Amino acid sequence: MSDSPSTPAGLLSSITDPGDLKRLTAEQLTLLAAEIRDFLVAKVSRTGGHLGPNLGVVEVTLALHRVFDSPRDKILFDTGHQAYVHKIVTGRQDGFDLLRQRGGLTGYPSQAESEHDLIENSHASTALSYADGLAKAFALRGEDRHVVAVVGDGALTGGMCWEALNNIAATRNRLVIVVNDNGRSYAPTIGGLADHLSTLRLNPGYEKVLDLVKDALGQTPVVGKPVFEVLHAVKKGIKDAISPQPMFEDLGLKYIGPVDGHDQQAMESALRRAKGFDAPVIVHAVTRKGYGYRPAEQDEADCLHGPGSAFDVETGKLLAAPTLKWTKVFSEELVRIADERPDVVGITAAMAEPTGIAALAQKYPERTYDVGIAEQHAATSAAGLAMGGLHPVVAVYATFLNRAFDQVLLDVAMHRLPVTFVLDRAGITGPDGPSHYGMWDMSVFGVVPGLRIAAPRDAVTLREELREAVAVDDGPTIVRFPTGAVAPDTPAIRRVGQVDVLREDSRQDVLVVAVGSFAGLALDAAERIAEQGYGVTVVDPRWVRPVPIELTGLAAQHRLVVTCEDGVRAGGVGDAVAAALRDAGVATPLRDFGVPVGFHPHGSRTEILSALGLTAQDVARDVVEWASSLETSIPVT
Repeated sequence: MSDSPSTPAGLLSSITDPGDLKRLTAEQLTLLAAEIRDFLVAKVSRTGGHLGPNLGVVEVTLALHRVFDSPRDKILFDTGHQAYVHKIVTGRQDGFDLLRQRGGLTGYPSQAESEHDLIENSHASTALSYADGLAKAFALRGEDRHVVAVVGDGALTGGMCWEALNNIAATRNRLVIVVNDNGRSYAPTIGGLADHLSTLRLNPGYEKVLDLVKDALGQTPVVGKPVFEVLHAVKKGIKDAISPQPMFEDLGLKYIGPVDGHDQQAMESALRRAKGFDAPVIVHAVTRKGYGYRPAEQDEADCLHGPGSAFDVETGKLLAAPTLKWTKVFSEELVRIADERPDVVGITAAMAEPTGIAALAQKYPERTYDVGIAEQHAATSAAGLAMGGLHPVVAVYATFLNRAFDQVLLDVAMHRLPVTFVLDRAGITGPDGPSHYGMWDMSVFGVVPGLRIAAPRDAVTLREELREAVAVDDGPTIVRFPTGAVAPDTPAIRRVGQVDVLREDSRQDVLVVAVGSFAGLALDAAERIAEQGYGVTVVDPRWVRPVPIELTGLAAQHRLVVTCEDGVRAGGVGDAVAAALRDAGVATPLRDFGVPVGFHPHGSRTEILSALGLTAQDVARDVVEWASSLETSIPVT
């Protein structure tokens, strides 16, 4: 390991640009790969981040940068969480001390960081479409450049990949597709292609290709020597080799492989041959997620895919004391509901563990479906399940449901089907950056006719609202909650219709409408406002779409209405409440607090909300100013 947190050791300290890699000998490359793995473990253990995927692509990335000439040749990663090694060899080693922290390196490629980064979207299955367009542009402009897309085999479960392949195969452009086949996206990859590749791994002849495990990862104290074992087991009874070559060549694509993705020379040889074709080529690299770091290799759940915070280097265990997470509350309650209702089934898109569906799958495997990285299919398949008399619960990250808007609108809602979408990581999520922020859902899906949206404020209301959601039988529902630890229980003083009253003063000056996890912020702000002599009522509508009729009645009793939400202001809950007040003829003025439209930089949730003025202090200050303006008859602006 390095002597200081900021300074790489050995060969790694001499690598400041991809051109430096081209001067290294085979022996030096082997040592460098070991140093990179040691560096990754040391850095990510302090900040959290995507560890397993990057340990698996060390040799692949080194080979890419030795064969191609970035940034003239464009290297695209799908998904971008496997680009840490790329960052390391393109001059960003020092930035890893602040990886995924405000002001530090992002966890995905970033144009602002380096000319070697191009696409920033961390959503899967998009790189081939980018690559297709880039290669066409270079060809049309007469530029002698290559485009390389590194695609995890999990991404190939997404429909966009196959739409892109269909178009790529119709061209003669210089485009190399590296399929990083580790058998896993987050969890083991599922689907027909995954089965095809899995069967290939079981072919005895194929074992010879992979039986090249080296003992030269180096003597670094963290990573150490890898365990000597065959990368993929031989299963007795398999007689016929099944190769993916015909599958890809039927599409008109050249195929090279399979190649041991941890054999540096083999990878370089394959990539050089691919570069020599003046047509699209697929290079099939077989790797192991978490390779070279024992705790990752032995982690059956996801090979230490993305530890969210600091962990112990020796064991891979998180250092922070465990807390009750929103995902855990949902997971446990869903299983309880499934115990009571045999019609409830679960769907996830390659993220059973992160979304909590894994617990349902363990108890009721026949009632749980992992559709791969295919959110559009998940939504419409759920529609089919609902048509068949079941109640599907589709658990995805809030940001990923954006991809299935059309399916939710026209395949689910238009047919008034009972499908519950559970959106994890809603609102500002923090370290993963703008493409992961789940701040669009209440605006985007608020226009869907017949869709009901619930925003629980604590564990009790999450359980309650999830049960209410699956009880709906005439249309779709959404239950959304943030990432991290569950907020403390916040009991209601009373309930007006479906609206919970959390605070009630004798004077009725300001009505604060708190959305979901912002209940704590609203109550804190209310206390500050009350200290300035104003009476404050704080309510949680529980179901924010459609707007509860009770809110208009409460608003009519107050002098000012304030909404607080962790979603986009434009088209958000504040806009919906304002429209409801207008429709009901309620003249009480309304001011809304929410996330401004924009792609906000990564950082902790607390840091970002503070930067956006979404703190109790900010809210209280502005509300007092507005209330004071009303008293003095100064127009509120």
